[in-house]
Amino acid sequence: MIKLKTLTARNFMSVGNVTQAVDFDRDDLTLVLGQNLDLGGDGSRNGTGKTTIINALSYALYGQALTNIRRDNLVNKTNGKNMLCSLDFSINDINYRIERGRKPNVLKLYVNDQEQELDESQGDSRETQNYIESLLGLKHDMFKHILALNTYTEPFLSMRANDQRSIIEQLLGITVLSEKADRIKEEIKQTKDAVKQEQFRIQAQQESNKHIQDQIDSLKKRQKMWQKKHAEDAAELESAIEELAHVDIESELHQHKILQEYKQKQSALAEAKKWLSSIERDNNKQQQLIDKLRAEIQDIKDHKCYACGQELHDSKQDEILKGKEDMLKEASLQLLSNQTQFTEHSAVVQEIGQLGDIPVTYYATYEDALNHKSSLEALANSLDAKIKEVDPYGEQIVDFESAGLKDIDYNTINELNKLQEHQEFLLKLLTGKDSFIRKKIIDQNLSYLNGRLTHYLDRVGLPHSVVFQNDLSVEITELGRDLDFDNLSRGERNRLILSMSWAFRDVWESLYHSINVLFIDELVDSGMDSAGVESSIALLKRMCRERHKSVWLVSHKDELSARVHNILHVIKENGFTSYNTDVDIAY
Repeated sequence: MIKLKTLTARNFMSVGNVTQAVDFDRDDLTLVLGQNLDLGGDGSRNGTGKTTIINALSYALYGQALTNIRRDNLVNKTNGKNMLCSLDFSINDINYRIERGRKPNVLKLYVNDQEQELDESQGDSRETQNYIESLLGLKHDMFKHILALNTYTEPFLSMRANDQRSIIEQLLGITVLSEKADRIKEEIKQTKDAVKQEQFRIQAQQESNKHIQDQIDSLKKRQKMWQKKHAEDAAELESAIEELAHVDIESELHQHKILQEYKQKQSALAEAKKWLSSIERDNNKQQQLIDKLRAEIQDIKDHKCYACGQELHDSKQDEILKGKEDMLKEASLQLLSNQTQFTEHSAVVQEIGQLGDIPVTYYATYEDALNHKSSLEALANSLDAKIKEVDPYGEQIVDFESAGLKDIDYNTINELNKLQEHQEFLLKLLTGKDSFIRKKIIDQNLSYLNGRLTHYLDRVGLPHSVVFQNDLSVEITELGRDLDFDNLSRGERNRLILSMSWAFRDVWESLYHSINVLFIDELVDSGMDSAGVESSIALLKRMCRERHKSVWLVSHKDELSARVHNILHVIKENGFTSYNTDVDIAY
């Protein structure tokens, strides 16, 4: 149960710096009458601040007035600051207090006298406001239709179809479905974010695995090349060892000795033949020189110049002749010397004779042959070392495959996808127009709404039939004729507005909480005849008596004071409003 207890206001609209308080914690009907003493005499009933009570209540709960008054214009114009409204109430025996003000901005919420820290900032804070509305379960538009009835509030049946549907859906519990749908939407968003994060994780793992697999493939390729080269090197060493093992080293050394002798004979033979060839060339040269010298000597002896053929008869002839004879002697001696050398070298050629085939050896040199054993041992050691070489890539491949590659777990994302499908299915059930849940709630509560509406229409004496249809539209009929809301007279419309508001309140209280306070601001003053006023007041009194409601009837009708036990006097004097239940003012 929601029980509004005490409302206080300071520097709010016409209320001045002296805090005014209104006690809602009572089970009776209170008539709110006003008197403006600033106008002289008995004063006027207008502009006293009666509606200020409802606006203060609205501001305390929602941070806004009933009508479109800017918040700064709610501050008392004379004082211009330190506006503060407070409301004490309880919900299910838990006490709450709201303090809200402007200039400076203030918004505080107390639960059992403990201030709640819902926001870092003060003033019109969303988190605190959302928390307050969640406590009440009552939005501002519904507040104006079931708790604070005012002539300035647009009647339900004058509202646009979408606005009517919003009110009815909130009333019948469909808004609860929408709120649950909003929560599910948020959960779906969180699930989608989780799915996205999981997808990122899986994608990152896949990319990591791909990178590692590329490294593994590269290592395997290198391993294959290494293994191939290793096998080829080992095969070459084995082949070389096998080849050396078949070499007869003693025969090889003997062959090298024969080869050495062969090369020596070959060199000597080549040298002798070279000399013979050179001697033959020199012999031919010396013989030609001898023949030339002999001819020249003969010419000289015949007193002829060997060069030009002229006669020689001087002492120079002997000198030339002697020179030529010396040259002839030298050439003859050279020829004789060549013959001796030719004989010697011819003997060498004769002695060597034919060389025959060159001896075949395995090693290129005698020293290599002598090192045969050490070469064989070196090859064996190399082969052993080659065989013992460890594959440098095998261990890396094993490490990458065992520790690097990760198995991708799809269980989480599958569960999240399944959860998302389930959440989206629930969302369709809550928001779909054809959802059996919505239809069931509407059918169940619509019947109760129509029943309560008919009950109140009968009590206030309105002969019309007003019924909410399954599509949430409203049908107004009289004696079988379809009517619009504007077809009704002002008094009939007020009867319908009151009846519909009370029916709305009954449905809301049956679904959510009972609320102890009801305000009716001047609705019984507008076009209502005495029978309508009387029946309305009778209904209000019955609410107070049977349902323990605190009903506040704001009116200009002085004659109603005889129909109630409690009167709240709203007095405006010197520009400020005060509330007084004790002063008896004549009307």
